[in-house]
Amino acid sequence: MINFKKVGATALAGSLVAVSAYAGEMAVSGSANVTYKTGKASVADQSSFGNDSDVGFTGTGELDNGWTFVMQATSDDALALSSSYTSLTMGSLGTFTIGQSSGGAGGKYDEEVPQAYEQASDALATGSSSSNKIGDQMDNGGLHYASPSFDVAGASVSFDAEYNPQASNDGSGDGGQATYSTTTGAGSSLGATIKYDEVTFGIYGNEIDSRVASTAGKSAGSDSFEGVAFLKYSAGPLAMGVSTSYIDSAQSTGGSISTDGYSLRTAGGIFTNDQISVAYNVSDDLSISVTTSKDNYSGKGIGILTDTPDDVSVDTKTTSLQAAYSMGAMSIKAYNMSVKNPGYDSDAAELSVTEIALGLAF
Repeated sequence: MINFKKVGATALAGSLVAVSAYAGEMAVSGSANVTYKTGKASVADQSSFGNDSDVGFTGTGELDNGWTFVMQATSDDALALSSSYTSLTMGSLGTFTIGQSSGGAGGKYDEEVPQAYEQASDALATGSSSSNKIGDQMDNGGLHYASPSFDVAGASVSFDAEYNPQASNDGSGDGGQATYSTTTGAGSSLGATIKYDEVTFGIYGNEIDSRVASTAGKSAGSDSFEGVAFLKYSAGPLAMGVSTSYIDSAQSTGGSISTDGYSLRTAGGIFTNDQISVAYNVSDDLSISVTTSKDNYSGKGIGILTDTPDDVSVDTKTTSLQAAYSMGAMSIKAYNMSVKNPGYDSDAAELSVTEIALGLAF
């Protein structure tokens, strides 16, 4: 009995040592934003208060060989999981990440111009701005590799590679799998970022396989392609940037008879976006910016008097004025955005939106 107790105590002590050697750390962070938004769309004025709160849980740890891992999960104000990922950083070999709604590689490149507050697509409804949708079909269940930075002729160079066996943007719960899509197959992407002194250049593209064998919904055998490139320059408190993007969803359908609007990844044609932005740090706490965006749809639309497809080209133009002021954990941010032809609809009324946000972080 005495010997048995000694063996048990020794085994327990050994197990405690093993656990402590592999124990990681867990941190909790969060933010809350109270917003007031007012504007005019169509014929009605619209004003409302809003509240957005997020809580994030981040677990970190280190393996015996020095590699590190991160587990991150974020819940929204409804306590529902809004995004999550698990990553493994292999020292100087780079980082592998798998997640759900994690932004993926495309999130590092889309609308990558200097802004004081929100991206220029924020005033528009989801799916009505092509610049914000680059790569979003890849970030649910995709495997993302991010390289470390390499020194090449004085420039810092890094790249991203991504593969998703089911690139339909279908999210899944904890431990779940994406639902099989009869129209969308696997996707792959590549991106690269080059930094030299005060200049940063980035380029990204992805291709997604089509499983459609006929013209019902997609062009037969056609794969979709998305690409974006940006260039940023900073000089002291001044920052400038340009971005251009391109989306071909390989769709064969046109617009509807009842509207001149065209839906991204539904209407057949090409969606392109060009943005120019200038931002200025007035002080350590105050920054301002102005951004112009031209989002173009070019393709086939339904004829006004007949069902014959017509060649169409519609520009959705956005001008965004923004300001942000920070006071430690609290910030006050605001924008005013005016949008002509929202939703790629040449008959739509001009949209004007002003938002003021009070943010708190912990």
